[in-house]
Amino acid sequence: MLDIPVIRWGQPYESLEKDQVVHFETGETLATVHQANGGLVKMDMKKAKRARDVLRQIPIDDLIEMCKKAADHYLNGTLPLGNGTQSPEEFCRMQSATTGLPEHMCASNMKKNSFVLTHMREILDALTRGLPLDILSKGYGFEDRGVTVSYQANAPVLGMVLPSNSPGVHTLWMPVIPLQIGLVLKPGPQEPWTPYRMYEAFAQAGVPREAISIYPGGPEVGAAVLADCERAMIFGGIPTVERYHGNPRVQVHGPGFSKFIFGDDKVDEWEKHVDLMADSVVINSGRSCISCSGIWASRHGAEIADAIAKKIASVAPLPMNDPKAPLAAFTVPGVAKAINDQIEEKLKIPGVTEVTAKYRDGSRLVEHERCDYLRPTVLHCTDPDHPLANTEYMFPFVTVVDCPEKKMLSSIGTTLVCSAITENPDLSQQLLDATNIDRLNIGVVRTIALNWMQPHEGNIIDFLFRARAFQNSPPPAH
Repeated sequence: MLDIPVIRWGQPYESLEKDQVVHFETGETLATVHQANGGLVKMDMKKAKRARDVLRQIPIDDLIEMCKKAADHYLNGTLPLGNGTQSPEEFCRMQSATTGLPEHMCASNMKKNSFVLTHMREILDALTRGLPLDILSKGYGFEDRGVTVSYQANAPVLGMVLPSNSPGVHTLWMPVIPLQIGLVLKPGPQEPWTPYRMYEAFAQAGVPREAISIYPGGPEVGAAVLADCERAMIFGGIPTVERYHGNPRVQVHGPGFSKFIFGDDKVDEWEKHVDLMADSVVINSGRSCISCSGIWASRHGAEIADAIAKKIASVAPLPMNDPKAPLAAFTVPGVAKAINDQIEEKLKIPGVTEVTAKYRDGSRLVEHERCDYLRPTVLHCTDPDHPLANTEYMFPFVTVVDCPEKKMLSSIGTTLVCSAITENPDLSQQLLDATNIDRLNIGVVRTIALNWMQPHEGNIIDFLFRARAFQNSPPPAH
């Protein structure tokens, strides 16, 4: 059995307290993970500057090449893990066994992570808008137009309080190492696998181990990372978003409430886009913040909901090792039932109808001995203010909402990804101006279709660096 230590600036650390990571279906213990505490994090953060110092001794171009090597190690290598090793196949099996995500989805997320590492140069060029990267390393330099610019790192390390439910979020922190900023990772309790595998892949590629710390542990560890790192990210629900709203030191990644919007000029062509919408709801078992949870249209709402329901209502659980398994399991007891009960209670409020019920063979909630599943659910809502009109859950769930075009942008609320099917220039401009929309797709684009050359939920460059004035000679006379 694997025994996985805390990593303190590259050094393994064994604690008296350990946590068992178990297989959600069998109860088998897959690993024991040593547990950090808040005091340990606070003590180690006194040495955080050293992480950036060792990375700045390596040119950014060299770190980018190391990322490419790390991608190969991560995707294909059998890497050390604690007191043992882990192959890519074992990684997918273990990640699936603890998170409830089917193995083929785990493998797909590995490919996404590898892609980001392999294309790091292009991604950094896009995120910096073509800024010469040595400016970030040196602190100042010249743009192509000959103007002196200066950027200062806001922190020597980035703290990450990571979730257990979606292994795909790790793409967000991979650009940090080539930016010569260290990493402080607090893994989710069911998903320690990606942080440790990526740490080892970086080390095998030549990245100094002392640039990274990994602190498994309880909520107090996450709180310590957020309190003691000058820049940190956290993933959570609406209460987490509200708690850290307005805190410039913490970038919060919460529910996406991602949507399709049909303009009046294209809504009569909705039948062309059923597959587009259904894929955006179901792929990755609806667990992504970029999964579609809302479809807004001024007319044909009942027909749209019916067509999508017919297409996805038959989706049912399959074994985790089935290459066609479409649904992730809920591995924490009671969570799926609580979500199901909440939906049923809100369905009693007039103005909304579940459409999948008439096509589905069996109930939405599928209960097993050690885990549960929620089958796809499509609702049709005639009231944009209904509690279910703008709701997101961690399974394939979508509400088709009837709403006049002129009221849509004021009604949809905060939206991570908006895919707008329209060619109306006025509506397109309103969408471009809408500050409640983050990623905007105008045209036939799935909400889950990410372009890695675009920032996701805030540009990490803007979060980690600040522009400032700099002169090393007198300015021109004026």
